[in-house]
Amino acid sequence: MSWRVAKECAERRFGSAPRKQIIMFLADKASDDGSGIWCSKGTIQRHTELGETTVKRTVREFLKEGILVETGARTCKNGFTVVYRIDLTKVEALEPTAEPEIETGSTVAPVQTGPGTGASVAGVPGPPRPPNHPKTIHKPSTRRREAAAKEVTEKILAAYPPDRLRCKAVCFAQIEEAMKEGIAPEDLLQAVKAYATDSAGFTRSKVCFSDNWFQSRRWQAYVERQAENREKAKALAADHQARLACWISDRSPMCKHITGTQVTALLVSKLVTEAQIQAAGLRA
Repeated sequence: MSWRVAKECAERRFGSAPRKQIIMFLADKASDDGSGIWCSKGTIQRHTELGETTVKRTVREFLKEGILVETGARTCKNGFTVVYRIDLTKVEALEPTAEPEIETGSTVAPVQTGPGTGASVAGVPGPPRPPNHPKTIHKPSTRRREAAAKEVTEKILAAYPPDRLRCKAVCFAQIEEAMKEGIAPEDLLQAVKAYATDSAGFTRSKVCFSDNWFQSRRWQAYVERQAENREKAKALAADHQARLACWISDRSPMCKHITGTQVTALLVSKLVTEAQIQAAGLRA
């Protein structure tokens, strides 16, 4: 294990708990320069207790981002396993983790304060802040958070074809596990609705029971499709904005079709300047 690599990874943000969990496991296997990591995706899955799809997707993302680099292969009892290296320059370029700001309601140094401030005098804690104090941290009770989480899982399961529901406890557990992996509840809900729509014309014996559907992670394909559609929509929107920007810069007659809202969006994205807007005879 390299304490240097583990420390660098621990002090950087990787975007989600599963990504952080996987990189910390790999850092535990690395030498001081980040190299010499050989373990299969099955080994990563077994030690991190994450799903197979999550592990495979995360490793692919790390390779694409350059955080992980393939440096060769090593034989093992099942054939061979890839040897990785953690690129420390990529890790160091990530956003560092910030220390949490915790309000304690008291100070260590002697401070002369008035009553009811929550500070201390000569190291003795003062009275607690009132509930309406601006620095009081309000958090929903555990019971309320659990009730809200239960409501979300029930809403997701309620979208499944009702005549193929089975083992609700298993379904709830799988839904909660998916959300712990970072899957947005709304994405999971849309995946269930999409499957219900796709299977509406099927013979009911061809429709998967809900517990099997969630356990086999058949929602994954729908979630990935949603992500692809969002990326395509984003790319189309960017292409459309670029085309509008070209009209403005060229002072094209087509500028008359550009709305004020679109002009504002182009200014915010800095694709055009105020001078170009005025030269084209437009205004936000």
